[in-house]
Amino acid sequence: MIEVLVVDDDVRVARVNAAYVERVPGFHVAGEAHSAGEALRRLEALPGLDLVLMDHCLPDETGLAVVREMRRRGHRADVIMVTATRDVSTVQAAMRQGALHYLVKPFSFAGLRTKLEAYARLRRTLDGGGEAEQADVDRIFGALSAPSEPGLPKGHSPATADLVRRCLMNAEVPLSAQEIAERTGVSRQTAQRYLKLLERTGRARLTLRYGDAGRPEHRYVWAARV
Repeated sequence: MIEVLVVDDDVRVARVNAAYVERVPGFHVAGEAHSAGEALRRLEALPGLDLVLMDHCLPDETGLAVVREMRRRGHRADVIMVTATRDVSTVQAAMRQGALHYLVKPFSFAGLRTKLEAYARLRRTLDGGGEAEQADVDRIFGALSAPSEPGLPKGHSPATADLVRRCLMNAEVPLSAQEIAERTGVSRQTAQRYLKLLERTGRARLTLRYGDAGRPEHRYVWAARV
């Protein structure tokens, strides 16, 4: 479980962001903070934190000042800036201080979910240890740079897309279109159409399983599991 601290000066926004985080499998909100001072106290009290969603405009100090103080104190939690501040100088400063990404408000649940899922994949890659080839390095540095979730093509239902996505995301093994159809109640053709969409957008990976007849069966796995 990835432990997250949500920092935002607006209590209501912090609660919304925390609720978003809790909806993403594998993530848990360990605490919230609404000022720089409170954020630093939370960091001291929660040594097992993995990730901080950091607002920049705090009542007593900036979010980037908190990041600087975090590093000075030896806190190693990763940081994703989550703020309405849009000036390039602040974005550049966030990069220089080691923020993994910069998410501009307002954003949707899908936008935050995409970053969190990418962060989870990054953590799994880094936890593997060992040596990295150039392709591995490129993937690590670009892990959170994937574009936000695109809009659905014409004729696709957001509700059906979410149903298929959740079914695949919660599966422990790769699933075929028929298995997705049986679990969700949609037709096999519909399941296949949405699975192909997930594959095209990088959310799912296609695998092949060869049966006795030698013909491959298309099976899909949630990309975060690969």
